[in-house]
Amino acid sequence: MVVEILKWVGIVFAAGFIGYFGRYLSMLLIERLRRKRAQSVLITEVAQESFVASEPARENAQLKLAKQKAKVEKKKAKADVKRAKKRGGG
Repeated sequence: MVVEILKWVGIVFAAGFIGYFGRYLSMLLIERLRRKRAQSVLITEVAQESFVASEPARENAQLKLAKQKAKVEKKKAKADVKRAKKRGGG
């Protein structure tokens, strides 16, 4: 009688162990598949965007860069004028 109870307790314990780690493994596999799918979708979207808008995007980037350079030069000139006024007036 005691041996039979221990046998069933062992079987239930083993089934729970297998069930828990089986579920854990399946969740890991599902998560890995989701990450791969999301990454492939992202790569596809980026590739499509760069293919469709490659020329205008480059021109736009060049315009932005030119504006930024002009802005920096303007600030530098303004700072030079301010320093010159400070030296002459002080």
